[in-house]
Amino acid sequence: MPTDLISQLGEGQSHSFVVNRGFEKCLMLYPEPVWDKITNEINQLNLYNKKNRDFVRYFYRGAQKLEVDGADRILITKRLLEYAVIDKDVILSAYNDRIEIWAKDQYDLLMDEEPDDFSDLAEDVLGKINTND
Repeated sequence: MPTDLISQLGEGQSHSFVVNRGFEKCLMLYPEPVWDKITNEINQLNLYNKKNRDFVRYFYRGAQKLEVDGADRILITKRLLEYAVIDKDVILSAYNDRIEIWAKDQYDLLMDEEPDDFSDLAEDVLGKINTND
């Protein structure tokens, strides 16, 4: 883990994380309090609904609790590394309250892809946000 990232977590803070499969071919690293919040939301799902059960099964598949060791390292299982096609160089991409872990070549491919019309994407995603608050 980069020293700058660890320092942002704060002195004396628990450096416990949960790593899990991302929605794309990457891994998601959640600080434990963020993971707890997400699992609380998921626990509200109606498990009598098949889509909900399928989502819960897939979402939790591979989740692993991690601790940062004395050398600021984390150990990720081989199965998760294979899922994300990580074999050597990685890119950490932090946003909001989580960190994506990408194989460098996979991340470079993603960043090289340009949406057909970024303007349309921005309108679809941000056009519904009321910025007059």
